[in-house]
Amino acid sequence: QVRLEESGGGLVEAGGSLRLSCAASGMTSRLNGMAWYRQGPGKERELVASITRGGSANYADSVKGRFTISRDNAQATVFLQMNSLKPEDTGIYYCNGASPYDGYFSWGQGTQVTVSS
Repeated sequence: QVRLEESGGGLVEAGGSLRLSCAASGMTSRLNGMAWYRQGPGKERELVASITRGGSANYADSVKGRFTISRDNAQATVFLQMNSLKPEDTGIYYCNGASPYDGYFSWGQGTQVTVSS
């Protein structure tokens, strides 16, 4: 069992920054590729950024150049640094495995990010 807990969200003005954290507990040795997802109001959940266990990252086109994903394997924590935030970045942000190959876990509560214009 792996438990995921997201934190760091909040209300920020457009152009601002936030840093999200995802702390994993339990059988953290199972963590491979990890990703951040978000679900905007009335939208489907989408993958925002992913990172391999070795640190190679990929990003959705909508966040390239603004968001940076990183991880601390020793602490079983994944981070998402979000800069130059836009109102369309508003949503609930979750972390989970990056693909069926990496494995998925039970979804956490997520952390709310609200960007005001």
